[in-house]
Amino acid sequence: MSLKVSIQMNTLADIDIRGDTTFALGLEAQRRGHELFIYEPQNLSMKIEENRKPEDSIFASGSCMRLIDNISHHFQAEPTETRSLINEDVILMRQDPPFDMQYITTTHLLEYIHPKTFVVNNPAEVRNAPEKLLVTSFPELMPPTLISRNTDDIRAFQQQYLDIIVKPLFGNGGAGVFHLAPGDQNLTALLELFLEHDTAPIMIQKYLPEIKKGDKRVILIDGEAVGAINRLPPTNEVRSNMHVGGKPVETTLNHIDYRIAEIIGPTLKERGLLFVGIDVIGNYLTEINVTSPTGLREIEHFSQKNLAINVWNAIESKL
Repeated sequence: MSLKVSIQMNTLADIDIRGDTTFALGLEAQRRGHELFIYEPQNLSMKIEENRKPEDSIFASGSCMRLIDNISHHFQAEPTETRSLINEDVILMRQDPPFDMQYITTTHLLEYIHPKTFVVNNPAEVRNAPEKLLVTSFPELMPPTLISRNTDDIRAFQQQYLDIIVKPLFGNGGAGVFHLAPGDQNLTALLELFLEHDTAPIMIQKYLPEIKKGDKRVILIDGEAVGAINRLPPTNEVRSNMHVGGKPVETTLNHIDYRIAEIIGPTLKERGLLFVGIDVIGNYLTEINVTSPTGLREIEHFSQKNLAINVWNAIESKL
């Protein structure tokens, strides 16, 4: 079965293929004989004309690509063209967060063509499931958490738990994450920084000392846990994101990971969130990543297990 596959992603030329999950997904699609058309989010458009249905109005400008697993020369592009996306079989929505208005707009546009054109993940559910909010559907799995802009509530949370993490609700890649240890006097300054420059609430959580042992990324495909990678934070750092120096190390799935997957998996599957990465620190679930989850290349590096195969098996089974 040869499919027409579009990938909505950030600039292909700028990626590091050694750790890029989108590249891994594209390689596997190409290996199966699927055609790859790649475009950037800013080149997604909707053109309304008389007698044209909304689903026939979604277009993207991009190029057919051949991917090459070579760090010095990783793609060949054909001339730019504009396509009506209703004619594609599959779209992988893989641009990086932040989950801003551009991101939200792309979910509205792609919602017009899904599921006739099968979008991974379901764009309406991606819009309804920001990473740090979807997780709140499972409070029994979370550490103590506050989402608020109310400074009195935030200070009371600090007084209750003493050792806290403060981070933007719609942040990504570890940016803007602060650890306030007991006795730290910087909360007022941080609140000024967060609240004066953004209208969104912020997230405050009890600090989990288990972070020193790593922040595990667990991959779920169609609700099932299939693999994991651990990410160790640098010395004197609480952030384990690889964007800020976190080190990927080999790990395996354990009973905690399977228990979490059993609890959240049915909800993910019901919502059409086929490819998901969750973050687990110690016994706690801290995030459910549905926008552009990563980790496949790192898992393959350590285990020689190519989870892109599992992703495409799941996609093709839906078609």
